[in-house]
Amino acid sequence: MVELAVELYGQRVGVISGDNYRSFDITFNPSAIATFGANSRTLSMAVPLALQPKRSLARRRRNYFAGLLPEGTQLESMARNAQLNEFDVLGLLARYGRDVAGAIQIWDINDPSEPRTPKAVSVTAPEVSHMLNDLAGQPLGNARRGGKTSLPGVQPKIVLAQTTSGWARVEDGYPSTHILKPVVEKYPTMIFDEEYGSRFVRALELAEFSCTIQQFDGTEALLIERYDRSVTVPGVRIHQEDLAQALGVPTIEKYEKYGVVTLERISRLLAETDERNPQLTLAKMLTLSVAVGNLDMHAKNISLLHPADGTVTVAPMYDVVPQTQYDTDGEFAFRVNGKFDHASITRADIIDEVTKWGTGRAETVVNETLEVVRELAATETPHPSAEPSLQERIQRFSQNLLDNRMVGA
Repeated sequence: MVELAVELYGQRVGVISGDNYRSFDITFNPSAIATFGANSRTLSMAVPLALQPKRSLARRRRNYFAGLLPEGTQLESMARNAQLNEFDVLGLLARYGRDVAGAIQIWDINDPSEPRTPKAVSVTAPEVSHMLNDLAGQPLGNARRGGKTSLPGVQPKIVLAQTTSGWARVEDGYPSTHILKPVVEKYPTMIFDEEYGSRFVRALELAEFSCTIQQFDGTEALLIERYDRSVTVPGVRIHQEDLAQALGVPTIEKYEKYGVVTLERISRLLAETDERNPQLTLAKMLTLSVAVGNLDMHAKNISLLHPADGTVTVAPMYDVVPQTQYDTDGEFAFRVNGKFDHASITRADIIDEVTKWGTGRAETVVNETLEVVRELAATETPHPSAEPSLQERIQRFSQNLLDNRMVGA
């Protein structure tokens, strides 16, 4: 039987034990419950700390931990390098759970080499370039032996730590501070389009972290500052979870068409947080996404922050990528007033959708958000390598919405 320790903010929260994906569960540590409180949401909205967790919610707990792993080719490569099956959640967490999204750390209790001493190994620009071009051999930048990092998502990426000596590869649980996304063959403009999208996020004060295009020995990458790492205290992790985890659903259900997660359900969950006006924040996220064509605003691209004091707030907005120029089905991640088809959504649809959540000031928030998008699109030029039509598309989308035409008109 596999036994994995789960640590959060320096406390051993509990132990995950089991034989496979369908049977594992977590037993919480009484001392952690004494520290954080009975039924504390510090770990997850879907996984409250309890001495006797409800057996009926065991699947939620399994979904939460499985949601720490990536998807697609990154998961396949990580499993292959670890000589594990990609569905072996416990095996993969034992191998890669030391540096994950948020502040938890996971390791194998029965591994005599644990707990290990985290270390940052300095890397040169050519070495970073090699990592960015060897994503199958070094998925997420994990070294064959000491790599212990996992991050959700499909898009190829690596992680690094910025230290006083420069860039470093993280090993044995050293906290990474930045995500680097390379150019991918299928969507060669994507990282440049995402950089442009990030400017709208900051203009709307939905995030503050930096997101810039950098070169490493001639290899371009999107360099993203991790918001779940402390800016002021190096090495300090800030806990977070995505909305799929918070709702206890499997990763595949991050899209409404594959499950039961809707914008209204998300708004109800956000209303349970300690955020002031969280549904208005969600309204701004939705309006921005429709206005720039960020079709992939799914449940794993919205997150919550869980500081050690037990409060819960909405995390900064991330992964905002204008996508209507790509060869996709053109569907939005969620229905907006009953519509999946992005091109047919109107400003009235957004307002009606937000109003359904019981939110006041819906029309004002939507209009103000659209005005910011229109103004920035008129004045800010994308990176030269971005999709050539990107600026014109967003100008047209935002103006169409303000004129209450269909966004794709």
